[in-house]
Amino acid sequence: QQQQQQQQQQHNSRRTFLCASPVSLARMSAVDEQETTTEDTAAAAAAGAYPFAEVEPKWQEYWEKEQTFKTPERNLDKPKKYVLDMFPYPSGAGLHVGHPEGYTASDVMARYWRMKGYDVLHPIGWDSFGLPAEQFAINTGAQPAETTAKNIANFKRQLKMLGFSYDWNREVATTDVDYVKWTQWIFLQLYKKGLANQSEVSVNWCPALGTVLANEEVINGLSERGDHPVVRLPLRQWQLKITDYADRLEAGLEGLDWPSGTLTAQKQWIGKSEGCNIEFEVDGLDEKTISVFTTRADTLMGVTYVTLAPEHPLVDLVTSEEQKANVEAYVKETSSRSDLDRTAAKEKTGVFTGGYALHPVSGEKVPIWIGDYVLGSYGTGAVMAVPAHDERDFEFAKKYGLDMKWVVEPKKGELSKEEAFTAEGVAVNSGEFDGMTTAKCKKLVTKKLKMMNKGGPQITYKLRDWTFSRQRYWGEPIPIYFPVEFADGVEHADVDPKEEGCEHTIRYDQPIPVDESELPLRLPIMENFEPGDDPAGCLARAKDWRYFQKDGVWYARETNTMPQWAGSCWYYFRFLDPKSDENAFSKQVDEEWMPVDLYVGGAEHAVLHLLYARFWHQVLFDLGYTSHPEPFQKLVHQGMILGSDGEKMSKSRGNVVNPDDIVNTQGGDALRMYEMFMGPLEAVKPWQTEQVAGIARFQNKVYGVISTAAEHKCTEMDEETTKIMHKTMKKVTEDIDSMSFNTAISALMVYANHLQSLKNKIPVEAAESLALMVSPFGPHLGEECWSILGHTKSLAYHKWVEYDEELCLDTTVTMGVQVNGKVRGEIEIPKDADQSLAMEEAMKQSRVASQVDGKDIKKIIYVPSRILNILVVAK
Repeated sequence: QQQQQQQQQQHNSRRTFLCASPVSLARMSAVDEQETTTEDTAAAAAAGAYPFAEVEPKWQEYWEKEQTFKTPERNLDKPKKYVLDMFPYPSGAGLHVGHPEGYTASDVMARYWRMKGYDVLHPIGWDSFGLPAEQFAINTGAQPAETTAKNIANFKRQLKMLGFSYDWNREVATTDVDYVKWTQWIFLQLYKKGLANQSEVSVNWCPALGTVLANEEVINGLSERGDHPVVRLPLRQWQLKITDYADRLEAGLEGLDWPSGTLTAQKQWIGKSEGCNIEFEVDGLDEKTISVFTTRADTLMGVTYVTLAPEHPLVDLVTSEEQKANVEAYVKETSSRSDLDRTAAKEKTGVFTGGYALHPVSGEKVPIWIGDYVLGSYGTGAVMAVPAHDERDFEFAKKYGLDMKWVVEPKKGELSKEEAFTAEGVAVNSGEFDGMTTAKCKKLVTKKLKMMNKGGPQITYKLRDWTFSRQRYWGEPIPIYFPVEFADGVEHADVDPKEEGCEHTIRYDQPIPVDESELPLRLPIMENFEPGDDPAGCLARAKDWRYFQKDGVWYARETNTMPQWAGSCWYYFRFLDPKSDENAFSKQVDEEWMPVDLYVGGAEHAVLHLLYARFWHQVLFDLGYTSHPEPFQKLVHQGMILGSDGEKMSKSRGNVVNPDDIVNTQGGDALRMYEMFMGPLEAVKPWQTEQVAGIARFQNKVYGVISTAAEHKCTEMDEETTKIMHKTMKKVTEDIDSMSFNTAISALMVYANHLQSLKNKIPVEAAESLALMVSPFGPHLGEECWSILGHTKSLAYHKWVEYDEELCLDTTVTMGVQVNGKVRGEIEIPKDADQSLAMEEAMKQSRVASQVDGKDIKKIIYVPSRILNILVVAK
C-alpha cells in the first residue's frame, strides 16, 4: 500500500493541468491509505477466514508490477471488445458505495472477455472540469488545479482498492493540458464547418454565481445551488448548431443496442414533428407577420386568439397604448422565471396586448395575447390558440373568458363541450373543409395555405442549438480572439487596452480562430477567480491574458469557457491513443478499436451527454476522422443504489456509505460481489451493510473449498459433481453474457456448497473451475485461489471454462402427480418414460395410492416430462 501511495504521488506530480504550476502540484500528496495491521491479518487466518486484508494488496501490487491489464497491441485475427465506463467526475467527497456498481459490471465483462480470447480495451479517466470543482476551490481558498488533482488521487486510490482491471497507462483527465489541446482542436473543426457561431440568446443569468444556468438549475426564479436570484437577459453566447444534425441523430438510433427508455428519451428530446407553418398578418402593421407551427392544421378555422411569448420581438409593436403598462409589467415579471419553470407551472397566465392578427383564410380579426406558457426559445415563439381542441388553450380561454369555436367532432357519439376535444374526427364549422376526416383536412388546409403564400408543410424539432458558453473560470478556453479597435486616428502602438481608461471596442462580430499550431490555449493562473456580475466572465479581469499584440495590432481573447460537457464528448476517442502529440486519435486506432462495444453508466445521462457526444462524433465522421457513424454500440444503465432508508444517498440525509469502510472490514471483493448480487443490474436497490456479511461468508467458503482441494489433490470426480460442474459453467457463462450477475453468483454459491459437502474429496478440476468462474466478480479471491492450486501465472488471460452440453442435460425429470386435477404426490422418472412406468412410480406414492384405491380409473392424462393426471370415480 505504501508503494502504491508513492507511485500515486509520483503520477500526480507528473500530471500537467491546464493552468497548474509545477510548484503547486509538487505540494500535493495522495490521500492517506487505510492500513490493516499484521495482527489483524494473522488473527483472520488463524480463524480460518479468507485473509482479504493481506491478499488484496498483494494482487493489486502484482497487477501493477506485471502490467497485467495493459491493452494489447491489436491482433486483427482476434475479436475485440472496447469496454467503457461513463467518465467519473472526481468530487471532493470521493466515492460512495453506489458509484462502483457500474464500474464493477463493466469490469466483470472486461475480465470475462479477456478469458474468452478477446483483445480488450478497458480504460478510465476523469471528467475534471466544471462548476462544482470551481466552487469547491473558491470555498476552500485553493486553486482548482490543486483540489482537482487531490480529488483524482483519492478516486484513483478507491478504484484501485476494488481491483478494477483498467489500463492505467491510458488514464486521461479533461483538465490535462494535452487533452485540452485536442478539445479545442475539435471546437475549431466545428467552427470551420460552420457549426459554431455567436448569437444573442435569452439566458438564465445568475449574478451571484456569475454564470448562465440551465433551465433545470433554476427553481422558482432562484438558482438550485445557493438559492440566488436569476434573471433572463440577452447575452452573447457561442452556440453549436446541433439542430443541423437533428435528422441524423434520430436516424442513427436505429440498430443500436440501447435500453428502450433511453432511445425514447433521445427521440423525444430531438422532438421531430411534421406539420404546417402558418403566417398570420398583423392588423395595422404592413409586412409584419406572426409565424406559428402546428401539427393540427385541420383546426385552423377554430383559432380564436394568438399567443406570443413575452420575449417575442413583435410584442412592443403589437401592444396598444392602453395595454402598454400591463404588458411591460407582465414581461418584467416573467423575465425572472426559467423556461422549465414556466412550462411546468400548472396555472398559465397571460395579458392582452390590445393588438389583433388577421386569420389567414377568413380574414377575421383575432386578439393577440402574450402568455408565460409560450417560449421564445422554442419553435416560433408564437402559437395559434384553438381552445375547443387543445387542453392548454381551453383552460387559458376559460380563465380569461375568450371565445371557443368547435371545428372537429367525433366520428361517433356526441361532442361534449365541457372539455377540449383533442382526438381526431370530422371537420365541422370549417366551410369548404366540412365533412373531411382529420387526416384529409390537414392535407388540404396545408395545400391551400401554400397556394395563398400564407404557409405550407414544415418539419420542426424540439431540439435547440447547444449554448456552449460558460462565464466561469474552470473550463477550456474557447480558442477564438477578436480585433480591438480604438478611436479614429489612434495608433495601436500608442495605446494599451489593459490600462484603465483606455477606450476601445472589441469587435465580437469579427471572430478569429486560434491557429492550430498555437494550441493549447491555456487558462491564466488567477488569484481571484470568483465570478463577478460581469457577463463577460471572470477571465475578463485577467487583462494580461485577455489582451495581446500580434504584428503590432491589439486583439482580445474570448473570455467565455466551454461547458463541462465538452471534454466528455470525445474522451472515448482519446483513450485509443492518449499519448499522441500528432493527433487526437489516429485512423488506425479508430479502425482497430471503435466503436465502443459496451458503454456503462447512469440513466441520468440518457439524454444530454449521449446526444452531445453523438453530435460531435457524427461531425468527426463527416470530416473523415472516424469510419464509424455511431460511437456506442451497446449501452447499459446500472440502477441506482439507494441508502438503507430507501432514499438517494446524500450528505444532507446522512445515509452515505463510504466504500473504504466496507473494504477495511470485508474486502474489496466482498463489496464488488455484494453489489452484483443485490439484484438485477438495472434495478434500483437499497444498500444494506449487514448483508455484505453473507458475501464475506461466501468468500470464506470458496477459499476453504480451494484450500482443501489443493491440500488433498483429489483427481477423481463422481458423476453427480461432473454434471453439477458443467451445469454451473453453462449457467454462469450464459448469465455473464446477459449481464445477469446476481443469478450467476447465486449459481456459484450453490456450486460451492456442493463442493464443500465433498469434504476431503473435492476434485482439483472442480476447484479450478470455481476459481476461474469467481474471478470476474472477486478478482483478488480468484487469483489467490488459482495460486493456491499451484498455478504460477495470473488467471486473467486463462481460457474461460467450457462446458459439455450433453452433461448439462437432465436425464430424469421430477413431475407432480394429480388425482382428479389435484396434486397428490411427486415422482422422478426418466424424461422418456412411457405411461406405464409413470403410473408404476406414481402408485408407489402413498398419497396417490390412497386416492386411487377402490375406485375406477376413467382416464389417464399423461404428457411426458410435464403432467400425469389420473381421473377416477367411485365404483
